[in-house]
Amino acid sequence: MPEQDDDEREFDIKWADNAELKEPSARARMLAARWKENPPAPQPFRADPGPREPRRSSWVSTVIVFGCVAGLIALIGYVNYRSS
Repeated sequence: MPEQDDDEREFDIKWADNAELKEPSARARMLAARWKENPPAPQPFRADPGPREPRRSSWVSTVIVFGCVAGLIALIGYVNYRSS
């Protein structure tokens, strides 16, 4: 298949963009069909995101990390002790 040069490709894009009737995308058709039977509830412009869970304090995260590191060091020491 011969390659199109840039001028022909630009012409094709302009021709497609200037079409009088543009077919909606598959997703737009799917949503239109779904909403015809079951329309979505109205949403405010910037709806409140709802209640958030409280964040875990930084010291809890620090304790978890140091505990995992200490456990890993102990496990490696135990494996080395058992192998020698």
